[in-house]
Order: sequence, then C-alpha cells, then structure tokens
Amino acid sequence: MRMAIRKSSILPAWIAALVALLVCTIIVSCSVAAPTNDPHIMDVSTAHTAFMPGYARDVDVNGIGFDPMAILEDFDNGKVSTLPDGRTLREYWIVSEIMIVEVAPGVFYEAWTYNGRVPGPTIRATEGDMLRIYFTNATMHPHTMHFHGIHPGAMDGVFEPVLPGASFVYEFEAAPVGVHPYHCHIMPLASHISRGLYGTFIVDPKGGRPQVDREMVMVMSGIDLDFDNANDLYAVNFIPFYYDKHPIQIFIGERLRIYLVNMLEFDAVNSFHLHANFFDYYPTGTSLVPAEYTDTISQVQAQRGILEFSYQFPGKYMFHAHKTEFAELGWTGIFEVREKP
Repeated sequence: MRMAIRKSSILPAWIAALVALLVCTIIVSCSVAAPTNDPHIMDVSTAHTAFMPGYARDVDVNGIGFDPMAILEDFDNGKVSTLPDGRTLREYWIVSEIMIVEVAPGVFYEAWTYNGRVPGPTIRATEGDMLRIYFTNATMHPHTMHFHGIHPGAMDGVFEPVLPGASFVYEFEAAPVGVHPYHCHIMPLASHISRGLYGTFIVDPKGGRPQVDREMVMVMSGIDLDFDNANDLYAVNFIPFYYDKHPIQIFIGERLRIYLVNMLEFDAVNSFHLHANFFDYYPTGTSLVPAEYTDTISQVQAQRGILEFSYQFPGKYMFHAHKTEFAELGWTGIFEVREKP
C-alpha cells in the first residue's frame, strides 16, 4: 500500500483508487495459512501457500495483443541479400503504433510499440553486416529509433525526428559484437521509453558464439499506470507475472543463453537473480570470456549482458528481480525443469 498512499496525495481520486485496488489485488492473492495451536508452527497441510504475490486471475494473449512466451525466442534476422561488394545486407521493416494492452487482469494500458509488441522485434545480425531499417511512424507523436552501437551520427535516431505518418531509413554496419538496446530518443525520453518503445539488437561474432540448446531474450521494465513518473508494476517482457503464471519449460542439462537488457525508467537500478543455480555472465556480450560466475547481477538503465546456465535437477525454480518491491509487483518468473523425454 505504500505506493498507493504516496500517489493519492497528488492524483485524482479515481486514479489513486485504481492503483490502490490493483496493489491490494496483488497483496491479497497471497493466501494466509490456517492457524495452529502452536504459534511457532504453520499447519502447511491446510494452508494455501503463495510463494510470491500475484493475481488470482490471468491475462489472455488476446487481451495483451502479443505472446510474451513467443517473444522469448523470436529473433528477426531480416530479409537477407548480398551487396555488390560481397557483404551481407539485412533489411527490416519497423512501424511504431499505439496499442491497448491488458497488463493485468482488467487493467488496460496505452502502450507505444514497435511492430505491435513490447519489447519490439529482436533485431539480429552478424558483425560487419550492412543493416537497412525502414522505419514508419504510424502514431500521432514524433518518434525515432536510436541504436546503441557504432554508426554515423546521421543514423543515431536523435536529430532526425520522424513525424506522424513519415518514414526514415537507418543504414549502418552491425557493430560491435554483443547485445544492445534500441529505443525512441524523442523528448520526453522517459515517457517514450516507458510506454514501450524499446527492443533488443544482437550482433553475433563472425564465427558465432559457442553452441547452446536454446536462446532467449528478456527485457526488464516497469509500467507507470497513472503517468506520474513512478512505476506501479514491474516485468520482464512487459507483462507482470507472466512467466510466473506460465513457467518456461526447459530440460535437465539443457544449456540456455539469456540476452538480458534493462530498460527500466524511473528507478535507478534493476537486477536478475536465478534460484538454486549459478550462471556465466558476459557484460554487454562484447567478450566470449565470462566476467563472473554468479547467481545475481544488477544493471542500470540500458546496461545489458548475456547469461549462460543449465539445471541439474528437476523442479520449479524462480528467477526474479532481487529487489523485493519489483518482484512482488510483477518482475518474477519460473523455470520448470523436466527430464528429457
């Protein structure tokens, strides 16, 4: 309730009530165990224990407008052709558009999107490829695409705003190797990013990375429901609690590579914690040698990295922000590990 109380003094009563109701819904979803005669012992046989807050109901992908489970492993390699000088050309078509997204049961949010999803398409290329990105602005606000990487200033997505109904072509070489964000760079910047105008840009080394069994993209963010520059919900891939309600299925011994990007506005730091396991961590992904072996990392906005790990035992394992408030307000999920068939 801390958050709702803090906001009620500066918001219209109906907005404050909506935020308070949502927070209360999350909190009361944690059932209380039945009492016992011994005050130091909980009778777990009759308790309905919730291990993290959440919703009693679920959101439907039709209400969301996109599938967060599909986004995990959806990589856009572009339309591939060969230039006269022998280099690979990759072409991408991106449209900014407004969508109404059900971010929590019965709570609808006006998201600003690239290609009708948040995060936007995961653009993937190999170092040295020529990229040509056809961007069209189908909203009522000016927007751009600013890529983190190395490219000419005229392609930086800062000084060439794309007006409503207009288009722009970004063209540059894919560099450097690593995992990078892209996002709108129009003021007010925090509003354009927090609404959903961001995505992931992966540049693979020419020889590729060591083979793994599966690769996934996770973009950490928050949702400011009442537009007061403070987050009400937190998530990975935009929908709070989605991977908690829908655990990610993996197999024992399966090697996973997670491209992790932090695009959180209004809070200084975000984090990722993996339960009952450790991972190799490659900050920014610019090196093929891990910087550390750990179970928790932190990232400020636009920091990113690559995590690699596998599980040895079957079971359900949480992953979440190791900031309790973020986890309890949506940034939490589960890996469900099974025996290979």
